[in-house]
Amino acid sequence: MDSIQFNIEKQFGVISAEKSGWQKELNLVSWNGRAAKLDIRDWSPDHQKMGKGITLTEGEAAALAELLVKALSNSE
Repeated sequence: MDSIQFNIEKQFGVISAEKSGWQKELNLVSWNGRAAKLDIRDWSPDHQKMGKGITLTEGEAAALAELLVKALSNSE
């Protein structure tokens, strides 16, 4: 099986952290040499291992942001 190639081009921030050191992060990641996308997933402290996550284009991220604003404003 081929290994997955990735390059974290920009780290935006940590969403949550576990006692084990793993962190759920928002990053800009290029997967297998493709154009970088926004990426939300768990990463080991050295960024050599990762959990399952989601990648989003800029348009998808904008749509998600709108949905989150609506969801959070309706929950009050």
